[in-house]
Amino acid sequence: MKARDSTPIVPLRGVLARNAPLAKYTSWRVGGPAVFLRQLPADLPVSCIGLGSNLLVRDGGIRGAVVLMHDPGGVLAVADGLIYAEAGVASPKLARFAAMHGCAEAEFLAGVPGTVGGALAMNAGCYGGETWRYVVRVEVLLRDGRFAVRTPDEYAIGYRRVTSADGRPRDGVFTAAWFRFPPGDTADARATIKLLLAKRIEAQPLGLPNAGSVFRNPPGEHAARLIESCGLKGLSMGGARVSEKHANFIVNPNGAATAAHIEALIERVRTTVKAKTGIELEPEVEIIGEALANRRAAGGRA
Repeated sequence: MKARDSTPIVPLRGVLARNAPLAKYTSWRVGGPAVFLRQLPADLPVSCIGLGSNLLVRDGGIRGAVVLMHDPGGVLAVADGLIYAEAGVASPKLARFAAMHGCAEAEFLAGVPGTVGGALAMNAGCYGGETWRYVVRVEVLLRDGRFAVRTPDEYAIGYRRVTSADGRPRDGVFTAAWFRFPPGDTADARATIKLLLAKRIEAQPLGLPNAGSVFRNPPGEHAARLIESCGLKGLSMGGARVSEKHANFIVNPNGAATAAHIEALIERVRTTVKAKTGIELEPEVEIIGEALANRRAAGGRA
């Protein structure tokens, strides 16, 4: 369903912070300044951040407005056999809520280290599950302030990628979704969540700042296996390092890495794997903002 012309413009609520450093809002703990505005000019670029996983903000920061979407008090509800979740809800919280309400197959969301909005934006998945497999409809906030409710057939949905059905970039920001999960047993679902979290803790460097999987898995392959086969585990650039525990993770062990270090290490891994295996790794993390040198050259103007 398209947005109705009668939908009122909803004023944004929140805290205004000018030139606020984004490092504490990203899981790598790096990122430059940005601005959040209550009323946004039509030509002002807008970026949204959930839990800051799967995201690298360059050291020069982001020009325009940044909206922090994570909401620990975000709404979860059950109605008409569907589970409703606001975009700011953490994905593991949705997994536990679904389990408590007798749903199956939502357990994989416990392993997604981001918000529902982020899971929708990238069709997040793990352990055999993918977000959009269970989406019935979504709510989006359009750039002009109107809300629209849309269905999956209005999108082209792929592996870690969601665009408009015609292939163009999506318009609007995901603000909520309605999910249909098959019925299941609460005890079984909770046990599965516990098992998946234990596997995640065992296999991933969760004790160090990271942003999850850095690269998408190529068809029929695993990025971690390719990276490890090229002898890149433990490779460092500045304060950033390819994890010895999981080769598809880049960690910031001492908090000393800059975004430039991480981006350079990502590119070094890509070029090395391409040279040795012929396979081009595609980043799964989204890289936004501008390099610090570029911002300084522009006089640091927002």
